[in-house]
Amino acid sequence: MAKKDRTADAAGEKDREKWMARFQVRLAMQPGVDRAVVLQAVKEVTTHCADTGEHPRTAFGDPDAYAVQAAARLVPADRAARVRRHGAAVDALDSVLKTARDVTGL
Repeated sequence: MAKKDRTADAAGEKDREKWMARFQVRLAMQPGVDRAVVLQAVKEVTTHCADTGEHPRTAFGDPDAYAVQAAARLVPADRAARVRRHGAAVDALDSVLKTARDVTGL
């Protein structure tokens, strides 16, 4: 019987690790998120789950959706907006360069 408990514990731990990994990746992809924001959010989730014994999915839901929520809460709005503008400018420049390459045949 103890073997089943260890197997279930290992499966639960693997699921928690997968949730945390996906959360971290999705959080890092949000505009304005830096290492400090990721570390703070991970610490909050880890602490909550350790204190309550809850699985992160039970406590916070979908890792993708929670990453968006955490970024909105932890990243100053002006920094996120600045990163979005920068990203839009880079995308526009990339589009122009691609068009120029297509026209010139490079």
